[in-house]
Amino acid sequence: MALRVLVLATAMMVVCGGAIGGEETPPLAQSPTLSRTHVVFAWGGYLWSVAREGGEARQLTTGGHESSPVFSPDGNWIAFSGQYDGNVDAFVVPAGGGEPRRLTWHPDADVPVGWTPDSKRILFRSGREAYADFDRLYTVPVDGTGFCHSETS
Repeated sequence: MALRVLVLATAMMVVCGGAIGGEETPPLAQSPTLSRTHVVFAWGGYLWSVAREGGEARQLTTGGHESSPVFSPDGNWIAFSGQYDGNVDAFVVPAGGGEPRRLTWHPDADVPVGWTPDSKRILFRSGREAYADFDRLYTVPVDGTGFCHSETS
């Protein structure tokens, strides 16, 4: 009996030791979005860009916690959610990188989900006017001027 327990314990140590000592799984990119030439994804709280054919990824944003990137149909812009001051709002940045521009200022989370076909307005979801636990869709101009319009009315 003692021999059986010893063999079982040794086998478990070998199996568990191999799992612990093995190489770690590389972190996965989140929320990828595609243009004709690039892939943008969230990783480590930032947005990264890489050519579709592969290569080294380039960091597009810094200084906050960015997520949910969405390429514009023309490939010139990336809309995303950013949390820079404790609030999640919609932002836009040129596809080549640069200074993000804040588009919404609401205490509820504003998360981009798409664009209008002409690349002039960003579609985002928010619970800002919900009377229950669900989000509505809104649009905001890419240039940041004008008001957010509800797409459910």
